[in-house]
Amino acid sequence: MTAKALTLLSDLTPPSLERTWLTAPHPSLPIVATCSSDKTVRVYSLTNFRLLSTISGGHKRSVRTCAWKPHVQGESVLATGSFDATVGIWRRWDSYGQAEGGTDVWRLGTEALNGNGQNTREDEEDEEWRFAVLLDGHDSEVKSVSWSPSGMLLATCSRDKSIWIWEDLDDGDNNFETVAVMQEHQGDVKYVAWHPVEEYLASASYDDTIRLWREDIDDWGQVACIKGHTGTVWYLDWEGVDNVPSTPAMCEQGAFLATEWKDQRAICGPRLVSCSDDRTVRIWRRQPREQQTQPRCGGTGVPSIIRPAGTEEVWEEEIVLPQMHELSIYAVAWSKRTGLLASVGADGRIVVYEELFLTAPVQTMDTDPPADTSATPPPRTEWVAISLVEGAHGIYEVNHVAWAKRADRGREESNEEVLVTTADDGSIKVWTLG
Repeated sequence: MTAKALTLLSDLTPPSLERTWLTAPHPSLPIVATCSSDKTVRVYSLTNFRLLSTISGGHKRSVRTCAWKPHVQGESVLATGSFDATVGIWRRWDSYGQAEGGTDVWRLGTEALNGNGQNTREDEEDEEWRFAVLLDGHDSEVKSVSWSPSGMLLATCSRDKSIWIWEDLDDGDNNFETVAVMQEHQGDVKYVAWHPVEEYLASASYDDTIRLWREDIDDWGQVACIKGHTGTVWYLDWEGVDNVPSTPAMCEQGAFLATEWKDQRAICGPRLVSCSDDRTVRIWRRQPREQQTQPRCGGTGVPSIIRPAGTEEVWEEEIVLPQMHELSIYAVAWSKRTGLLASVGADGRIVVYEELFLTAPVQTMDTDPPADTSATPPPRTEWVAISLVEGAHGIYEVNHVAWAKRADRGREESNEEVLVTTADDGSIKVWTLG
C-alpha cells in the first residue's frame, strides 16, 4: 500500500480556551460533541465546522468524557462524565431531526451564525438542552462513559478503580438503575467500550491490563483478563463486525482470502485494539472456546466454585503494530467503514495504519480443506503505516482521535470519512485522507 497524505480540512470553531479531552461523533447526525476542562460540552456541525450549541451548568469540574445514546428517535441523548465524580444525562428534542419541508435542522442551525461564526441565538440554543439526571456513585473522577449497542445499558469507569453498569429504565421519568459494580481492576480504569453488537464490555486500566465482562445468571463478572502491555492501557476500540483486510494490488486471491477471513471471524468474533503508555498499539483475538485451555489473568488453574469455568475466555495477542510513536499513545480509533486504524498521543503525532492480506498459496483441488474450521489459522495479514502527521496540533499533546462520516456542505452523499483530533490547546481538527 502506498503512503497517503492526511490533510487538514478545517478546525472546529470557535475552539475551547482550555484543554479538550475527547470528541464523540453522533451515530446518525453530522455533528460531534467535544468535552473540555472548562466544564462544558460543545456541539459542532460537520457540515460547516462551526459551533451549534454549548452544554453547561451540569458539572462542577472538567468534563472528561461523553457518548451519544444510539437508537433514539425524536431527540438526542448525551451522557457526560466529569472529574467531579458524577455522570450527567442530557436531552434535547430533535427539532434536529427534520424541519418543515424535510430540511435538516442541523444545517438550518448554521443560519443562526453571524458573519464572525458566532451563535446569535446562543441562550435559546442552550436552553433546549435539558440536564435530565445526575448519576452519583463513583468516589473519584469519571474517566469514560459508553452506551451498549442497544442503548439500554450505560457503562462508566473511574479513578476509583471501579466500573458501574446502569440500566436506562426508559420509563419517561429519566430513571436509571445500578445493575452492577465491578472492582477487579487494581488501578484507575481509563476506558470502557462495548462490543459492537453484544452486551459484552471491555475495560482498560492503569494496572496495565484489559478486562472483559459479561452477564451470567443475572450477575456481571469478569470473563477474561489480558496481560501484555507494560504500561497504562489508555484506550480500546473494537473491530467492525463487517471488516475485511485490504487485498494487495495484482493479487488474484482476494475473494478466497476474504471468505477464509469471514469464516474465522464467525468463530472468534471481532478483535480488540489497545494503546498504552508503553508506546505500542496491540491487536487481540479471542481464542475459539474449544481451544481455550489457559486460566485467566490471576488464575491458579483451579476451577472456581463461584463462577462456572465455562464463562472464562482466552484472548491472545495477534500483533503489535509498527512502532510509530515516541511517547505515550492516548487513543486509537478503528474505522468501521474502511478498517483503517488511527492513533494519537503525547508526541503530537497522528498515525494511520492499514491491514493487508499476505498472499499465500491457493488450495489445489487435490488438497482437502481441514474438516475442523476452528483449527485453521486465519489468513495472514500485516499492518503498515500509511500516513504520519508530525505536530498535528503544534506543540500540544493529542488526547483523542475519532472517525466520522464526511458531511461538509456541497459534497454528495458518500462513504468518505474524516478524522477528528482533540488536543491540549483546546483545538479540534478535522482531517481527510487521500
